[in-house]
Amino acid sequence: KHYKSKRSDINKRVRKSLNEKEESRIEKVCFMNMCMIQDDKGNVLALDKVNDSYTGTTFPGGHVEANEIFQKSMIREVWEETGLTIEAPKLGGLYHWHKSGVHYVITLYKADKFTGELKSSEEGRVYWIPLEELKTKELATGMEHVLQILESEQVDECYMHLEADGYVGDLY
Repeated sequence: KHYKSKRSDINKRVRKSLNEKEESRIEKVCFMNMCMIQDDKGNVLALDKVNDSYTGTTFPGGHVEANEIFQKSMIREVWEETGLTIEAPKLGGLYHWHKSGVHYVITLYKADKFTGELKSSEEGRVYWIPLEELKTKELATGMEHVLQILESEQVDECYMHLEADGYVGDLY
C-alpha cells in the first residue's frame, strides 16, 4: 500500500513534467498566404494594397481561416481579391517572423492556371504587369524577399528577425 501511494505520486510528477515540456513547444501562430499569379505573356498579377498596416505593391493573399486547408485558403483569397479562380497553386516557400509572442507564417504560392474576369476589391487595385516592372514599384514590406523565394530554385524560406534598426531577413 505504501509503494502504491509513492508510485502514484511519481506518476503524477512525471505526467506534469511531460505536459510542461509539451506546452513549451506550443506557440501562438497566425497563418497567412500570398500567390504570384503569372499569365502566358510574362506578366504577374499585382495588387496595390491600401490597408493601413500593410501598403504598397504586393501579390494577392490573406489569412487562413480556422479549420481551412492552406491551398483552399489561397484559392479563396485570390478569388475574393481579384475575381479570378486559380487552379492547383504550387507551394513555393515560407516567409515568417515572430512579433508580440505570435509566430506569423506566410505560405507562398505560384499559379499560372486561372479562370474568371479580373476585378479589384476593397483590398486595392489589381492589374497585370511585367515582373521586372513590378520590381521598380513601391513594394509592400518584405516583397523583395518574397520575390527572391518565388524566383529561386535554391531559396525556400525567409525568416525575419528583429535587430536594432528593425526586421532583417535571413534566406534559407
